[in-house]
Amino acid sequence: MLRGLSIKNFALIEQLQVSFDSGLITITGETGAGKSLLLGALGLLLGKRADLSSVKDSTQKCVIEGVFSIKQYNLDSFFDEEELDYEHETIIRREILPSGKSRAFINDTPVTLQSLVRLGSRLIDIHSQHQTLEVTTNDFQFEVLDALAEADREIESYKRGLGLLKKKEKELNTLVSSQDTFTKEYDYNSFLLKELEDAKLKAGELQELEERYEQLNNIEEIQERLSGSISLVTSEEIGVSDQLNTIKTNLSKIESYSGSLKELSERIQSVYIELDDIQLSLLNELERLEADPQQLEETGQRLQLLHNLQVKHSVSTVDELILITQELQEKVSKTESLSEDIEKLKEEMSTIQSQLDEVAEKIHSKRKKALPQLTEELESILKSLGMPNASFKASLELQDNYLTNGKEVLEFLFSANKGGSYGQLKKVASGGELSRIMIAIKAILSRYAQLPTIIFDEIDTGVSGEVAHKMADLMMDMSKNLQVFSITHLPQIAANGQSHYKVYKEDIDNTTVTQLKLLSEEERIHEIAEMIGGKDISDSALTHAKSLLYN
Repeated sequence: MLRGLSIKNFALIEQLQVSFDSGLITITGETGAGKSLLLGALGLLLGKRADLSSVKDSTQKCVIEGVFSIKQYNLDSFFDEEELDYEHETIIRREILPSGKSRAFINDTPVTLQSLVRLGSRLIDIHSQHQTLEVTTNDFQFEVLDALAEADREIESYKRGLGLLKKKEKELNTLVSSQDTFTKEYDYNSFLLKELEDAKLKAGELQELEERYEQLNNIEEIQERLSGSISLVTSEEIGVSDQLNTIKTNLSKIESYSGSLKELSERIQSVYIELDDIQLSLLNELERLEADPQQLEETGQRLQLLHNLQVKHSVSTVDELILITQELQEKVSKTESLSEDIEKLKEEMSTIQSQLDEVAEKIHSKRKKALPQLTEELESILKSLGMPNASFKASLELQDNYLTNGKEVLEFLFSANKGGSYGQLKKVASGGELSRIMIAIKAILSRYAQLPTIIFDEIDTGVSGEVAHKMADLMMDMSKNLQVFSITHLPQIAANGQSHYKVYKEDIDNTTVTQLKLLSEEERIHEIAEMIGGKDISDSALTHAKSLLYN
């Protein structure tokens, strides 16, 4: 409920601060006094867009702040989702800066307008005669019916199931689309994969093949040069080995004469040993070599195959070809398993649909039971509001499609006159009739659901006499369960308010400003008397006002 409202520098309001209690709160005032400004300020708190034209002094900041008691609204989840501090007494603030920029805060934390709209819709419900078309929408009619049907748990279960079904449908569409794409590419990918798998690729293979090919292709030159090198080492008298041996013998005979000669002798010994080892390696290498035209041809073919595959796949290494092979294996495997995945997903969806059908049947049963009760209560209330022949004809039919809140089509038809034909509310009900239907519906809802604060903005236009009394009683009855504001021109309704505020204009320092004040008992008598008889208050008007207040 709205506990307090503070407005600064908004339209004709310079500075206003007011507190509100629970129950029925009535607001009166002359036409043009500024009642619409209060709704405009509240609209900003509920997330409506703002502009600089609504600021009284464009050089100063406009601030509108509302204090709400929200303990009974179960809003913990909203505050968790928005990462906001939860307080039983929550403060919403809107600021319009001189630059024209607008800012919004919940408990001093900056929020987006979207967040403000989400919270605002749970706190205040504003109705005027021009905003009653909501009652003609199917969603609203279901909301009313469901309140009486007490099917909240089933509807929540249905919505969770429907959300899961839509998620699975999206997954299925993605898989089917993928299947179409992969199927078109499957044959080509399979051909490429077989070609690569048949090649039996090995990491690092290319360098080894290239070395082998070069060796086999040049074997005669290698053999010739190895043989020549061995001859230079082993040839008698002029061979490197004999020459080195002579040097070694010479140095060994003089090495005892000095340390440097001994060192040279040892070095020559090392060179001699190394040369002997090289000679052995040269012999081994020569013995290993053998011309093999067939192996040369096979190696060349293998190199050509790898080269062709590299060109085909636009890569430069065998490792990259191996990676492409793995990717193709995944694509081909995925295509082959997609049909199985699709069938599995269809089975899951079928199970979810069966569960949804079961829940939808329970919802339908509860709604069907509550529908006659709804029409009966509506007709009863409307009769007291001066519509004795108002009649509703409602039908509820199950169908195949899964809708947002069930599987039913609700047809809600209305006739205002005895013997008149039935038609859709928006086509056959007048503005005044829609206003009364809306009040009747809200009155019923207040008995079955926790509603936010309701503001009726001159929704009683065109009503008078006994009907006005009945409407006042209806609002009073609603206010037992929720906070109700009524901006009214009817003395009968104004007198029923547990708190009565007056909106008025006054001139201060040659400037017209709008004010709002809580009326004392005496002021209230005079206000209601003025509503009855005009500015010139007569004794009979005063008597009538007192009778409205105290009877």
